[in-house]
Amino acid sequence: MTISQNPSFDTFQGLFNEAEFVYRHLGSNETKQADLLSAVGYKDMQSFINDTVPEPVRLHKELDLPVAMSEHAALAKLRTMADDITVNKSYIGQGYSPVRMPAVIQRNVLENPGWYTAYTPYQAEIAQGRLEALLNFQQVCIDLTGLELAGASLLDEATAAAEAMAMSKRVSKSKSTQYFVDERVYPQTLDVINTRAKYFGWEVVVGDFETAKSGDYFGALFQYVGAEGDVKDLTDVISAVKENKTYVSVVSDIMSLVLLKSPADMGADVALGSTQRFGIPMGFGGPHAAYFAFSDKAKRSAPGRIIGVSKDAQGNTALRMALQTREQHIRREKANSNICTSQVLLANLAGMYAVYHGPDGVKRIATRIHAFATAFADAITESNDSSLSVVHDQFFDTVVVDCGSEKLATQIFKNADNVGYNLWRLSDTKLSVAFSETSDQQDFNTLTQLFVNKSHDLPETARVSLDSAHLRTDDILTHPVFNSHHTEHEMLRYLKSLEDKDLAMNRSMISLGSCTMKLNATSEMLPITWPEFANVHPFAPRDQVTGYIAMIDSLQDQLKAITGFDDVSMQPNSGASGEYAGLLAIRRYHESLGETNRDVCLIPQSAHGTNPATAMMMGMKVVVVKTDENGNVDIDDLTAKCEEHSERLGALMITYPSTHGVFEEGIRHICDLTHKHGGQVYMDGANMNAQVGMMQPADVGADVLHMNLHKTFCIPHGGGGPGMGPIGMKAHLATFMANHTLSPVHNAQKDCSAVSAAPYGSASILPISWMYIAMMGRDGLLKATELALLNANYVAAELKGHYPVLYAGKNGRVAHECIIDIRPLKEETGITESDIAKRLMDYGFHSPTMSFPVAGTLMIEPTESESKEELDRFISALKSIKAEAMKAKAGEDNWTLEDNPLVNAPHTAAMITGEEWTHPYSRETAAFPLPYIRANKFWPSVARVDDAYGDKNLMCSCPSIENYM
Repeated sequence: MTISQNPSFDTFQGLFNEAEFVYRHLGSNETKQADLLSAVGYKDMQSFINDTVPEPVRLHKELDLPVAMSEHAALAKLRTMADDITVNKSYIGQGYSPVRMPAVIQRNVLENPGWYTAYTPYQAEIAQGRLEALLNFQQVCIDLTGLELAGASLLDEATAAAEAMAMSKRVSKSKSTQYFVDERVYPQTLDVINTRAKYFGWEVVVGDFETAKSGDYFGALFQYVGAEGDVKDLTDVISAVKENKTYVSVVSDIMSLVLLKSPADMGADVALGSTQRFGIPMGFGGPHAAYFAFSDKAKRSAPGRIIGVSKDAQGNTALRMALQTREQHIRREKANSNICTSQVLLANLAGMYAVYHGPDGVKRIATRIHAFATAFADAITESNDSSLSVVHDQFFDTVVVDCGSEKLATQIFKNADNVGYNLWRLSDTKLSVAFSETSDQQDFNTLTQLFVNKSHDLPETARVSLDSAHLRTDDILTHPVFNSHHTEHEMLRYLKSLEDKDLAMNRSMISLGSCTMKLNATSEMLPITWPEFANVHPFAPRDQVTGYIAMIDSLQDQLKAITGFDDVSMQPNSGASGEYAGLLAIRRYHESLGETNRDVCLIPQSAHGTNPATAMMMGMKVVVVKTDENGNVDIDDLTAKCEEHSERLGALMITYPSTHGVFEEGIRHICDLTHKHGGQVYMDGANMNAQVGMMQPADVGADVLHMNLHKTFCIPHGGGGPGMGPIGMKAHLATFMANHTLSPVHNAQKDCSAVSAAPYGSASILPISWMYIAMMGRDGLLKATELALLNANYVAAELKGHYPVLYAGKNGRVAHECIIDIRPLKEETGITESDIAKRLMDYGFHSPTMSFPVAGTLMIEPTESESKEELDRFISALKSIKAEAMKAKAGEDNWTLEDNPLVNAPHTAAMITGEEWTHPYSRETAAFPLPYIRANKFWPSVARVDDAYGDKNLMCSCPSIENYM
């Protein structure tokens, strides 16, 4: 099928124009593409591609994919899959509960591109809205756990527990290599902990409280509330194990903490868990934001991100990412964790749930959930059926009923399914019933009928059956933000005020190299809120989720066709998780051959910092390979290190095109060399937007590759998450993909433990990528890659006379991104890459990637969806900034290197409209340096943030309201 921008009007094929979406996704039409080609020096796309993509890697065949589908046709096809999903009322529990997301939050955050298309808040001055929302989230976690600090979210509860284990080893004074895990922990959490512990060389000991007290452990993890719903006071056992220098973490149900005594009150060092219950749909497993709270003394050992309060250049309160900002890229294999993304959008949703409901609202919900469970337990206890008994007398939301016989338990379980209710089967005779925010009178009638053969109405009195010793007595959510926005008007305006402080892709391009900020088309986003994809439990019976599995299988087939791999694992729920899963498959493969000694990982010095951090987590020795002056892998150095470590070589981790934005000519030779010495090739998929339809990673020699669905395949960045990082694998590695203890994964071996809490990671966002691939089709995907390459080369060509372009291929072409070198300008004028990043805000743009992979540079990736007009605005901004720097150096109009628009940027509205103006440049120059800005001015809400002040005066909870005034 030939895709034409202007299909004919004289055939029905032309009138239907099924490929119309392709040209809605691409930023430039055929005329504009010709202009771009001409500017780069080419007459046609094919000759440009021939000079840009090395012939040895080219895929000279069409992808094995269907042709493009229209938006409505793709939605209709996806709808047929959704229709094959049964959404029963879920009483399964096990860490996942039905919720009600407030409609004002769904419409104005989850479905709002002003929130979901923003980038990670590394540029704080244009991210104050998200940063405030994340600070709210941290405050919720601090209040409910009782601990001093909390992070801005981790990926899920199970991986957060694994991070707690690793943190325990970092901070514990114990010399032990044993880690204790409460036998009451969720099975999926233990599954992930076992995976992590093995390659750190630690032994996991699972047992009861007496086992915890009697052993020597560097850390211990307790579940609160237990997997069976039982509530136990952990104070004594925590006190006992801490006497042995054991660092204690507690996994806590966030909703239960509204009522229950806090982990800090029981002596915990760390509290963690999922915030899914705060208004985030189950989504067949995700995405959900995990919380992670800890004591002040552990702040430099904690994984993930922390939002802190600082000051701006005007002395006003300003928020920023504190301490851990991009630590993987700075500390590499010495990083606390390989976690590079978090779950910002989901953390924002959970935090806003608390803002919307306030302390009284969440107490009402938590009390209602518990009262439902109590009333149900009372109905069982008061029934005349002697075969039924309630197992635990202290519980929050989950009632375990022993039915006395396997026959009766099976009958009740099947009857429940028949009337649309999912229960959880704990054993042959025990059934678990987990109440939730959505439980109602009808549910109570039905559930009591199922168990005691008599429908009960809810009693008039809502009884709290928890002992008073278990209940918290301190106030929660006392900050004004949780007590000010309870009407719809106030909530709507609060959300809008935060949105207006942030620069997202609904305002202008975000040209971040390596981060691939693509268009997130509305039709791709619509299905994530369909009830069938949003409201299904990850452990629902497989016969209820046939359509979900069909959608996932279909996406796997799409990704296999694109990459050339034999199988795909959908479990990793971030790029870092994908890296880990990829190296895990490699290590398991070597072990299956009896080659456990293969623990050396070769990593080019240009690699993402997550690569060495991941290798370290897998118990591998990182050996750095040099790169040459063009940014390519130094083949001589690679050869020498392959030979030196031949007996122990396990893997090579390589990014393609390179992290320097260049298609390396020798990638096949690099892969062959690694294989010759017994190693496997892990390809980092960060730069895959330059590959799709153009080449296949499996074809050039990669054995495993992670795919950032939140980059190349259009899942939005969400202000810093969610992400998905599935891995493609060749057949010899595919059997070593992550499995799941409760919900087995097709093709995975039984003994292959998990890397994430849910079998298919963040499943509810997978329809986004499915829709993108379906609507682009075989030919559209290739066109997207071609235009991504062309746009990057156009930017490089237009800027090279003003800023040196650091790396290029042998024909002078870059790949899908280019690195401009700011170091000569800094040496000449003192103007830094940071000054340029801040000044770009005045021009209405987010900075490109700063100082990565080379310090003192900016890495620009325009993607295929930006128009020539938008590219030209961005180029004109960078040219103007260079001119401003030279004007300051020359001292024109009394400008100085100490006082000019760059070093004072960004300029807020308050600065521009203030009575006193002492700068040698005008207010107009500060705010409106180019004519296009007047039509769509974006005002940074704070001046340049003082990073040093924020780290020296670390404050990670909500400041008083006066600080914002």
